[in-house]
Amino acid sequence: MGGKIHKNKISIALYQPDIPQNTGSIMRLAACFGFTLHIIEHAGKIIDDKRLKRHPKDYVAYHELVRHESWNKFYSWSRTQSKRILLATTKASQSYLDVNYQPNDVIIFGRESSGVPDKVHDKSDVRIRIMMQNNIRSFNVSNSCAIIMSEAIRQISA
Repeated sequence: MGGKIHKNKISIALYQPDIPQNTGSIMRLAACFGFTLHIIEHAGKIIDDKRLKRHPKDYVAYHELVRHESWNKFYSWSRTQSKRILLATTKASQSYLDVNYQPNDVIIFGRESSGVPDKVHDKSDVRIRIMMQNNIRSFNVSNSCAIIMSEAIRQISA
């Protein structure tokens, strides 16, 4: 591999992720795209799960993982760092394509099983969604993350 490690300032936060394989895929995505991945606890034993550990070791040096003990601690951190919080949610009316992404953005993805609670919706600065055909509810969280981050990084890099 070698070479200089490129780092994007935009980042992703996973709110209490509950499927290790998806978290591992997003960790790989973070390494490839060069963004920081924030895990908002309580993620249970997901970080130690053997399915997550299938995440290839050659990617570990290229991603940054930050764990936050709770939503409140994450939210306090985001305000002190002047971060804009974007929530990816099926309950939003605004398309992810209609957002002007900024380097200080943190895009939050909820639990695969239950999304995020109202307190996260209420504190988010912008709510976005991927518009889908055929009344399908949502993509897998790692796919959603890849789709939205591709657009965000495209805009920021332009």
